[in-house]
Amino acid sequence: MRLTGGQVFDPQAGFVVKDVCLEGGKIVENCQDNGVDVSGCYVIPGLTDVHFHGCVGADVSDADAQGLADMAAYELSRGVTQICPAGMTLAAEQLEKVCTTAAQHRAANVPGAELVGIHLEGPFLAAAKKGAQNGAWLRDPDVALLRHLKECSQGLVKLVSLAPELDGAMDFIREVKDEVSVSLAHTTADYDTAMAAFEAGANHVTHLYNAMPPFAHRDPGVIGAAADSKDAYVEIICDGVHVHPAVIRATFRMMGRERMVLVSDTMRAAGMPDGEYTLGGQAVFVKGNRAELVDGTLAGSVTDLMNCMKTAVSFGIPLEDAVMAAAVNSAKSIGIYDRVGSLDVGKDANVVVLDKDLNLKAVLFRGELVHGVL
Repeated sequence: MRLTGGQVFDPQAGFVVKDVCLEGGKIVENCQDNGVDVSGCYVIPGLTDVHFHGCVGADVSDADAQGLADMAAYELSRGVTQICPAGMTLAAEQLEKVCTTAAQHRAANVPGAELVGIHLEGPFLAAAKKGAQNGAWLRDPDVALLRHLKECSQGLVKLVSLAPELDGAMDFIREVKDEVSVSLAHTTADYDTAMAAFEAGANHVTHLYNAMPPFAHRDPGVIGAAADSKDAYVEIICDGVHVHPAVIRATFRMMGRERMVLVSDTMRAAGMPDGEYTLGGQAVFVKGNRAELVDGTLAGSVTDLMNCMKTAVSFGIPLEDAVMAAAVNSAKSIGIYDRVGSLDVGKDANVVVLDKDLNLKAVLFRGELVHGVL
């Protein structure tokens, strides 16, 4: 298939008018095809969400095969072609089930977005900043537990969130930094502690601003340390609820487009009507684009990654920077950019076509049209 006439995303050049050829499930240099005219549309790589818990009534923490399949199908329909769902702070036995179910899902080649990893958002988090996490299962970083869960997942654990001030955190980071990406999260850490964690090998920050001390002029904390750590990726939830539009704009300027990672942090209510749901065993109340615990604590999001990207643009982020954060950097942050995340020749033919208003027009997965029309 040849897509012709569209504004095609290029990580270096932004958007350029050129053809994109898809053959054998890959992006190829040329193909024998009269082509499909997508003039007036944007052609971008499929997105990668490295931090979301669930959608359409399901949650990865349920360790339910059908629920995971439903999640993958929904995400693909929204142009998210690669998923790295995040587990919550749970008992070790339940985390084993989460990882085992993920491995079985991948082995079965279930239709839907490709499951490229698991993000362990917990249990190695600080009680004082636990947010919607279940404090009963919090624990200090444990290398043996991580490696056991990696084994259960058959290598799918790609990202581990932790609070660097916890006992043993620095040794944990040094021990596992070459096995997984380590992200600072749900933490009370000051600047020096966060910098020590980055120097030890942490390379990621989980939902910047949320569940951490604020960026203050004499106490810059994790946010300031991330700004000074030029190799660290920083997640940000751009749903119009978690972070103010002015802060979204300021953060892109402060961190630079090459390090920003848009994430959705959706819970099971995404794609569902308002009502009562659960997250990590706790009741969550959803109304509009807000999801809260009974005490008003934000409990994830209900805005999928494609809509987060669109929201970022509505806040004044250039489209090419928003695509960079939702497709390129997210893939790089978990080590899969060699085959997805851009429209370079040789990569998987996971392509999204958006109309001029950024509405989803079509999704192609491994070269096949799976959603919308062309």
